[in-house]
Amino acid sequence: MKRRHARTCRPKRRGRPPTARSIRTLILRLVLENPSWGYRRGHGELTTLGLKVTASTVWEILQQEGIDPAPERVSTTWADFLRSQADARLACDFIETITLSGQRQYNLAVIEHTGRRYDASVCSAPPLTRPRLGSPKR
Repeated sequence: MKRRHARTCRPKRRGRPPTARSIRTLILRLVLENPSWGYRRGHGELTTLGLKVTASTVWEILQQEGIDPAPERVSTTWADFLRSQADARLACDFIETITLSGQRQYNLAVIEHTGRRYDASVCSAPPLTRPRLGSPKR
């Protein structure tokens, strides 16, 4: 009787239950989209999202998929950095122009690098001279 009860009460699978497929795909997506991330960074991002997964679970999932859980931290080259930031790069310059009437204007020119197009221009006249503050001369 004792052996029969022990056999029926034993769980069908031994060990921890498998990680949900949605969490597994999310881990793989995070790490594949960010190749410099290791298992610790992936674990931290999942914690930020409110998912309770241990770092060792992230490590095991990456190992099973053949992804290095702790990639070598190679320094990013300057060319790679510029390529990744190209969408956000702008060139600005101040230009002083004189109109046909002889009035000076100051322009701010902004050029977007990716499209090589002229984005904005702000024109203003030079500030008027203001009288000095202090005691008047007699």
